[in-house]
Amino acid sequence: MSKERILVIKLGALGDLVFALGPMQAIRDQHPDAELTCLTRQAYCELLEASRLFDVIWPDPNPRPWQIGRSLAFRKQLREAGFSWVYDLQTSDRSNSYFRLFWPGPYPRWSGIARGASHRHIYPRPNRQHTVDRQRAQLAIAGIEQVPLTDLSAIDGDIGHFNLPENFVLMVPGSSPHSLDKRWSTAHFRSIAERLIAHGITPVIIGGASEQPLARALLDGLPGGIDLTAQTKIVDIPPLARRAQHAVGNDTGPIHLIAATDCPLTVLFSRLDALQKNKPGGPQVTVLQNDDLQNVSVDQVWTAMQVSRAV
Repeated sequence: MSKERILVIKLGALGDLVFALGPMQAIRDQHPDAELTCLTRQAYCELLEASRLFDVIWPDPNPRPWQIGRSLAFRKQLREAGFSWVYDLQTSDRSNSYFRLFWPGPYPRWSGIARGASHRHIYPRPNRQHTVDRQRAQLAIAGIEQVPLTDLSAIDGDIGHFNLPENFVLMVPGSSPHSLDKRWSTAHFRSIAERLIAHGITPVIIGGASEQPLARALLDGLPGGIDLTAQTKIVDIPPLARRAQHAVGNDTGPIHLIAATDCPLTVLFSRLDALQKNKPGGPQVTVLQNDDLQNVSVDQVWTAMQVSRAV
């Protein structure tokens, strides 16, 4: 007898993907003997493979409306897979379009917001409910009542090649280039780095290639700081966080990975609606919110970090 086949759709962004790992675990628990496939962005395939929740990872082909051949090929892939359930945790126009690829049927049982879905979740949009609570409500409609929090314990690895000292603090000064209001000033981050160094703690900057100029400006002329921008993979962040004394940064994807490891964390939010929907959980997370992040002082962040108690 062939295994039941289940598809989970979660395309991004990274912070949203981190929140979805708990619901993904709930889906795995609901279908322990099924072959579980995840459709996600190419950038997140390695993270989801490391999570050990899925048997198969599909990179999202993201066919554009004018790419008829690509859409038809993906339609064929979806229909021939024989999925009995699709859990759409992305719930976007794009993932709704994948539901329509099953026309004229038969359709799998579908948990999501698409019109015609067998287990449709209807809620007001825009929605300010926390992402985890919204996904719990969605899965309850599909008969899944127990949804755990995100657990990154399976995602660990050797970070010895980074040659980090025993005492270090992760700093995440970047954000999406399209959301510059989410960034606390580089000068403020530099002041925190100076205080860390004065206390014998090494500031370690992480981020993507686009954030390398931020790291250079932050550490320019400072002895002892380490720039790891564009050097870490997503799967490196959890083991780095577990070994860090603390982390501080803006509302951006890596911060949500760090929060899920229980690393002591100070995070800055500019947008109240983003905080309501995406507040990191955990007893060691301190959130500072201000519509204009430049109104948050260095002293406020330093006090929140409580670094002086750790040295």
